[in-house]
Amino acid sequence: MEYNLSSIIQGYAQGYFLMADDTGYLEWYSSRKRALIPLDERFCYPKSLRRVLNQERFTIAVNRDFKSVVDGCADRETTWISDELKEIYWALYKNGYAYSFETWQGEELAGGILGLVMGAAFIGESMFYRIPEGSKVAMVKLVERLRSRGFHFFDAQMNNPHLERFGAYIVAETQYQRLLRKAVRFRCYLE
Repeated sequence: MEYNLSSIIQGYAQGYFLMADDTGYLEWYSSRKRALIPLDERFCYPKSLRRVLNQERFTIAVNRDFKSVVDGCADRETTWISDELKEIYWALYKNGYAYSFETWQGEELAGGILGLVMGAAFIGESMFYRIPEGSKVAMVKLVERLRSRGFHFFDAQMNNPHLERFGAYIVAETQYQRLLRKAVRFRCYLE
């Protein structure tokens, strides 16, 4: 199936994101309150995770197994990642917009974060884990990578208690739009 990638990219660059309903129908969504993961000193994580990081049980990779990360993110009882959206993510990946930030334990995919890069904005679409702490380590290491590569912000789209443990905070749509308009004028690289 062919997609108008420029329209999809433009939609994300304007602050919208795609989700499928329970029938698989894709729709554009936006949020009046957007959750951001801080890339400054407000970013935090539990001390128990610090011990896991110090043990260096996981290695990090970018796009080593993109399709498995997408499948892992979609593998839940109810999911908004339809087969059609998987195809769109694959097309975005092939065109340098979609990324998987992964943790590995040996040769086993431990967890990962699926996201899009729009200029200096990282738009997190979903995350998953197969090995406990796999996605949490990915979150910490991704924030470190985004900081070091000059990204302006990490959009988590919707807040939840898990993200709040990392310091996630809410911004109003008008503030988010200002941040996004500025960020898309730059070019940052995840790899």
